[in-house]
Amino acid sequence: MSSSNDFQPDIFHPLYFIRSQLRKKIKEYSTSLYGDVLDFGCGAKPYKELFSHCKSYIGVDYESAGHSHANEQIDFFYDGKTLPFTNEKFDCIFASEVFEHLFNLPEILPELNRVLKPGGKLLITCPFVWPEHEVPYDYARYTLFALTSILEKAGFKINTVDKSGNFFMAVQQMKTVFVYQHVCGKFSLNNKIPVFATIARKILIPIMNIGGIVGNAILPKKKELYLNNIVLAEKINL
Repeated sequence: MSSSNDFQPDIFHPLYFIRSQLRKKIKEYSTSLYGDVLDFGCGAKPYKELFSHCKSYIGVDYESAGHSHANEQIDFFYDGKTLPFTNEKFDCIFASEVFEHLFNLPEILPELNRVLKPGGKLLITCPFVWPEHEVPYDYARYTLFALTSILEKAGFKINTVDKSGNFFMAVQQMKTVFVYQHVCGKFSLNNKIPVFATIARKILIPIMNIGGIVGNAILPKKKELYLNNIVLAEKINL
C-alpha cells in the first residue's frame, strides 16, 4: 500500500476513511501547537507540513525489527526508555499512531513530560479500531477513558478528547481492508493472476469507498465505534 498519497488518500486507496479522517483531525488540532515541536515516533513525518507555522520540527523514533525506517526522516533515535534531549526542551509534542506500539507506555510518558516545557501541549492520536500491524510490536487499543487516566497520572491535564470517524465509517473501513488484503491479495498470490488483482484493486476499492461516502451521508453518525482517538493535553506541575 505504499504510494505518494498514503497519508492524503483518494477514493482508490484502501485506507481512504481512516487516513482522510485522521488527517482532518490532525490539521484541526495542529493549530494548537507552537514553537519547537517534537514528533515522537515520527517515521516519515507524513504530517510535517501541517506544523509549518511552528519554529522547529524534530523527529525521534525507536528502531525495531517490526518496522523498517528506510527512507524515513528521523533526526534522532532513542533506546525505548530515555529520550536524548535535555529537560524542558520542547514547547509541544506530537505523537501520531505510536502509543499502541509502546508496551511500556506508563514508563515513556514521564519522559515526554520531562522534555516538555511547563504548560506545553501534547497532541496524540492512536487507533481504536484497526487490525494487528507491525507485528509483533502491536500491544494495545485504548479508549479515551483509558488515555485520559494514563495521561493524568503522568502529569498532564486533558484539554480536549475527540474521535475520528464513526460507527459506519469504522465498519466500512474494516470491510475495505478485508477485501484489499484477503480478496485482492488472493488474486495476486504468487503473481499467478496479477491482472485480476489489479482490476479488483482499481474497481472494488473505489466502489466500496464511494458506497461508504454515500452511506455515511445518509446514515446516523454514531460514535460508540470509531477509528482513532485524538487527545490534546497540557503539561502541569505534579
